[in-house]
Amino acid sequence: MPAVAVTGRLLRCPGGRACPSVLRTVHAPALRTPGAGCATAVDLTARADSRTVAGVDGGATSSEAPSDPTTSAAERVRRVAVELAALAQDGATFAQDRYDQVRYAQASRLAAELFAVLTARPADDLHAELGRDSGYATPKVDVRGVLFDDDERVLLMQERSDGRWCPPGGWADPLDTPRTAVLREVREESGYAAEVVKLFACWERDVQGHVPPLPVAVFKLFFLCRATGDVRPAQELETLDVGWFSLDALPPLSAARVTERQLRRALEHHRDPSLPVDLD
Repeated sequence: MPAVAVTGRLLRCPGGRACPSVLRTVHAPALRTPGAGCATAVDLTARADSRTVAGVDGGATSSEAPSDPTTSAAERVRRVAVELAALAQDGATFAQDRYDQVRYAQASRLAAELFAVLTARPADDLHAELGRDSGYATPKVDVRGVLFDDDERVLLMQERSDGRWCPPGGWADPLDTPRTAVLREVREESGYAAEVVKLFACWERDVQGHVPPLPVAVFKLFFLCRATGDVRPAQELETLDVGWFSLDALPPLSAARVTERQLRRALEHHRDPSLPVDLD
């Protein structure tokens, strides 16, 4: 079989064309060559160990896994699945013929199967989630508003989806600025009008250890906010209850959304707003 070049993640080039950021030579059946600057069909068997490949631009690839030998097998599988899902979405965006489109659809399906093993969720549901996004794959943005009262109690809302508690927040919507996104979420889910004091953390969901794993990368923007006095009933669509809690007497937290360590870090920023922003 001839050796063919297979691309990894795609980068944007000037003019909006797709540029291969990782180039690897593997032995595979000859593939049709797409137009200049576009992705070739991916060889899925070669993708499993592509974390060791160096980028053609001399930098590390996004698929490189930590060299720490203590990294669990499940975490290594999750990283491969996230990268495979992103590669499939990128390829589907830039592929120019039906053959390539089918191969990238197969890659997306395999990513969903991997996540199904990790989470015990149906692969069909996960595949449908992966199929909702299009275009170049980028992390999603989650915003959280953390409010403390004069007694240093934190405002939490009880999620209807899992019955557990977290600061108000959710996905940022199109046309939202970060400020308007978090203030809208605080108002809708807690009923409190608020103002932003500062962005105190930009965390990566998986680095922070949130469970269960998601089939996409997520940046979590945590804002320290201050209630402005106006209160109205929270929207019942997502909220079961709202309350103020001491950090030493927290209710069961929604681990998918917040951790106790994050709330304690928020209190440190509340006590000293001059602290620098936490960044993963």
